[in-house]
Amino acid sequence: MPDIDKQAVKQFLLELQDSICQQLEQADGKAKFVEEIWHREPGERLGGGGRTRVMTDGLVFEQGGVNFSHVTGQQMPVSATAHRPELAGRRFEAMGVSLVMHPHNPFVPTSHANVRFFIAEKEGETPIWWFGGGFDLTPFYPFLEDVQAWHTTARTLCSSFGDQVYAEHKAWCDDYFFLPHRNETRGVGGLFFDDLNQWPFAECFAYMQAVGKGYTEAYLPIVARRKETAYGEAQRQFQLYRRGRYVEFNLVYDRGTLFGLQTGGRTESILMSMPPLVRWEYNYQPEPNSPEAKLAEFLVPRDW
Repeated sequence: MPDIDKQAVKQFLLELQDSICQQLEQADGKAKFVEEIWHREPGERLGGGGRTRVMTDGLVFEQGGVNFSHVTGQQMPVSATAHRPELAGRRFEAMGVSLVMHPHNPFVPTSHANVRFFIAEKEGETPIWWFGGGFDLTPFYPFLEDVQAWHTTARTLCSSFGDQVYAEHKAWCDDYFFLPHRNETRGVGGLFFDDLNQWPFAECFAYMQAVGKGYTEAYLPIVARRKETAYGEAQRQFQLYRRGRYVEFNLVYDRGTLFGLQTGGRTESILMSMPPLVRWEYNYQPEPNSPEAKLAEFLVPRDW
């Protein structure tokens, strides 16, 4: 595999985790990430390990995590081979950085990002590999200028990889982060891509790097603009209610969560994305024309 450099991908991912953690700690101004190094025990379904880093009780961030994992397995789970039958009977490696940040202030959006590399190999056959990832924004009290700035960053980083990349991966994000049972998107979207191997390895890798680095470029200016916004208990309760949508998506639809749980992955790291506090309310209806009602206008895919 002269053109597939797994070690270069792993090194980038480790450095990306370091960089993102440093930037988020600086943005918070108080909390530090606590790191846990973990390894799979011999005989478990998955091999490998990772670095889980979690931040709690900061000035800006109530809780968040930035995880690196590199796991190996002798066979794919049934859910994956149903989606990709050509993977049956192959050993695999999956590595990536995944993060979710849940702010205190309801006017600061929750954010998520993930970049990953997957390769499946079998003796005497050509390896099957691909990159995936993206980032998306979940505001509770959205500001149009923030959403437009977020998408401008996404569009700019895509521009050197082809004229249609932003449009395609923006649409993929809108489709993927959609809750059918609620008939709404999880947030205002961003970028999402998977199974990326149509370009040469080096170009696919470069795009994954651009997306990984683009997350903080897009998110931290929004944090800086909104973190001092005054709020009260009513806004806090709405934030906790809307966090329920995040939980619903991750546990019911998210491919990464399902893959990790079905392959025997490390549960604490997989569920790191859950918000620390959340609530559900039966048949909640916002007051007409209220700021809470306005959110619905943003949960429909559109050209920002």
